[in-house]
Amino acid sequence: MNKKAILVGVNTSRKETDFEYSMEELENLAAACGIQSAGKLTQNLDRIVQGYYLGKGKLEDLKKMVEDAEVDAVIFDDELTPSQIRNIEETIECEVVDRTMLILEIFARRAKTRESKLQVEVARLRYMLPRLIGSRESLGRQGGGSGLTNRGSGETKLETDRRKIEEQITKLNRELDNLVNQRRTQRKQREKNNIPVVSLVGYTNAGKSTIMNAVLDAHNSGIEKQVFEKDMLFATLETSVRKVELETNQTFLLTDTVGFINKLPHHLVKAFRSTLEEVLEADLLVHVLDVSNPHHEEHLNLTNRILEEIGVDGIPVIYAYNKSDLADIAYPDVKENEVYLSARKKEGLNELTELIKAVIFKSYKTCELLIPYTDGQVVAYFNEHANVLDEIYEEEGTRLVVKCKNADAEKYEKYLI
Repeated sequence: MNKKAILVGVNTSRKETDFEYSMEELENLAAACGIQSAGKLTQNLDRIVQGYYLGKGKLEDLKKMVEDAEVDAVIFDDELTPSQIRNIEETIECEVVDRTMLILEIFARRAKTRESKLQVEVARLRYMLPRLIGSRESLGRQGGGSGLTNRGSGETKLETDRRKIEEQITKLNRELDNLVNQRRTQRKQREKNNIPVVSLVGYTNAGKSTIMNAVLDAHNSGIEKQVFEKDMLFATLETSVRKVELETNQTFLLTDTVGFINKLPHHLVKAFRSTLEEVLEADLLVHVLDVSNPHHEEHLNLTNRILEEIGVDGIPVIYAYNKSDLADIAYPDVKENEVYLSARKKEGLNELTELIKAVIFKSYKTCELLIPYTDGQVVAYFNEHANVLDEIYEEEGTRLVVKCKNADAEKYEKYLI
């Protein structure tokens, strides 16, 4: 916390609780960037002031606050236009940061893989493009001839900067496309193997990574498979895919995805669309909610809205109400497609797994087979790839009662009784 900032917001909704929460979230975002709040300034308006965001009187109050508190920056709770940034900075003589810049900074710091770094950089450049403000020498034409006379006006420095950024975006997008194609190839391979995919989705810091690690731990998948988890905003930026092997010999893939937040910059949603494609291909979504947060209903609606924007439609959903221990709600508890649990205390995970199984393995068939002792490899196959409910050794061979994939039932149809 080596930097200080004043947090500024305008409430146009007239819903005081929503606005207060948005400002609280802004403070958490600032903290995630190592910036400490040195004060807050808010204003109730019917609409944002076009050129300055705030009214003139409030802007003067802000200027005085900046001088008194000696802050490094002023952080605004909305995305500002280029002219608003310029006008406010000229008035208060202090660096201006908007909510989008703050989120982009957090993403840039947390990105670990090549793909997430590229996605953040593309989003940052797209955000910068309309905000290149020409002044003084940047408006001067570049010389288009030899000698002292400018024999032909070239493009301005501003135009050159814009062109360079556009070229950089194109170059990064090409590299991203290659990574996206690799990911698609991996997905096709998984589809070929006929392994169902379950995606964890939800608001940032709802506990998706904690649930993933708890499920992996419960099914002895090994500590090396654990994903990074921490009680902070946007701890996960990379989509992690892990195989979960159940005691019933049923297998599914569990994916952990980037969390959402209110006023999530559209540049980021666009840049991370390729990562979020994992969600589009899922057989089941587990929508994780922090039930201890009084705003979890808004989080649910916002996540649903973003999922709709990226094209998620018709995929079954299970709602996992996490942190029930902090909300003083009875858990573990199951109500149709809802489960109340505590991932931190590892309670309610069996109930969650049973709900998952009921959805993704509902097409599995219960079959009875009689397999001659000469075909022992078929018995071995079912013991490894199906849920063997009963195994009896008879005179003619091994009688199996199994719950297996339709494909396996068709493949070994000759043994069916």
